Parts: sequence; C-alpha cells; structure tokens
Amino acid sequence: MCNEHLHLIMLGTGHAAVTKYYNTCFLLGENDNYFMVDAGGGNQVLRILEEKGIALHQIHDMFLTHAHSDHLLGAVWMVRMIGQFMLMGRYEGKFRIYASEPLLENLKTICRIVLMDKITNFFGNRMELIALNDGDTHCILGRKVTFFDIKAKKLLQYGFEIKEEGILFCGDEPLEKELYKKAEGVKYLMHEAFCMDCESEKFKPHEKHHSTVKDVCEMAEALKIQNIILMHTEDSHVQDRKQLYIEEGCKFFSGNIFVPEDGETITYSIS
Repeated sequence: MCNEHLHLIMLGTGHAAVTKYYNTCFLLGENDNYFMVDAGGGNQVLRILEEKGIALHQIHDMFLTHAHSDHLLGAVWMVRMIGQFMLMGRYEGKFRIYASEPLLENLKTICRIVLMDKITNFFGNRMELIALNDGDTHCILGRKVTFFDIKAKKLLQYGFEIKEEGILFCGDEPLEKELYKKAEGVKYLMHEAFCMDCESEKFKPHEKHHSTVKDVCEMAEALKIQNIILMHTEDSHVQDRKQLYIEEGCKFFSGNIFVPEDGETITYSIS
C-alpha cells in the first residue's frame, strides 16, 4: 500500500483541433515518478514538461490510448528524447510503453521512418513495448493499473482503472453502457466533454462520438460517481471555460466537477 496520494498533472486539455490548448494528455505522479497517459500531437509536450519542472528521467511508463494523431505523435518526441538521454547515459532503467498491439506497430513504424536507428534500436530492449489485452493489469507507480477496451466507435481504444485510488479513465469517447458497472460509485471519473450542451448545434459532438458536459454529468449522477474531471474540450472559452462548464454541469450532477486548465494539478484523495 502506498503512503502518498497520486497527483494528476494535466499537460493538455483540448481536443484534436484546438490551437489555444494542447491536446489532452496527462501525468499521474508520486514522489517525483510519473506515469504518462498519451503525449498529445507534437513536440510542445517537451516544453510543457520543462515548464512543470519534470525531467524525462522521471517518466518510466507511458500509456497510449489509441492511434489518433493528437494522442500519438507526441509519443514520437518522447521516444526520440528519452532515446537520446539513454545514449548519453542520462536515463537509467527502462522506458515502458503500454498500448494495443496494432498501436505499438504504428508507433514503431513512424519512429523508424523519422528517427535514427540508434534510437529505435532501443525498442524491445531498454524501451519495452507492452501489448495490452482487455483486462490486463500492470504494476505502475506501485499500484495495480488495469487496462480495458472502451468499446470505442471509431477505432480500438483503451482506458484504465486504479481501484486502489478509485480512479477510472475512459479515454476520449463516451463511456459505453456495457461498461457502466465498472464506473458505479467510483471516486474519480476522468471523461471527455467536447463542449457544453447549449453549444451542441455549433460543435456537433455526437456526430464525432463525443459528449457534452450535460451528457457526462447526467451519467455520473445516475452512477453515483463522486467526482468528475472533464477534459478533451473545444477551445472557444479559454478565459471562462472552467466557470461555464461547472455552471452547466452543476444542473445535472451533485458531486464535484473539475475542469482543469493546461498545466493544472489535482491531488487524488482516498480519505
């Protein structure tokens, strides 16, 4: 049992086409060790990590949810820079990458096209590629992290749960009804919310297999979830997104609603 609580650092909170936010990706951390979930769509992830004071040698586990560019391409930069640090003797141990087998193949293909052989030669060695199946559990940050197929409509995608902390992360599509039992009563649900319900006609989230704030909050209330963390949003309300999303959500959900900004930290508590 770990003595410290995990903290969440949102590196990015926007959807694929945002320009005012970075694409949704985040870190779970404890005692200066970090588990990275997706990496966004470019090398801005390196700048954001630097601004947060997080060194690459503090990240030894990275999970990629699916093959869309706004989740995958930043991982190429992580591979490049960690590989360079390995070559310079500035990175100890292994870098573990968790993803579905097809996604790992995609990552290897892209990296072998755009990176030097001396970097990609680490694949299967100091860069351990861990192919996921539905229900697989791995020990990360001293906790059991169970990965699951979210039954996505667009392409194969995984989420994860950390039962010890009461955390459920369901990727960037709406949680499917067949997975509701997994979410019942969880302490923290991390869920996409493409836009407010009042702007559905403008953003058409359902056509893109995404949710509104109202959709997520109504589901969370019915499932007796305690806290929801909303991410993967549009970027037309940079100055007041947090206030507007919480105001709409509170009409449908009685628990706590978090709408983090890029770079914001949330500490999970299981007390």
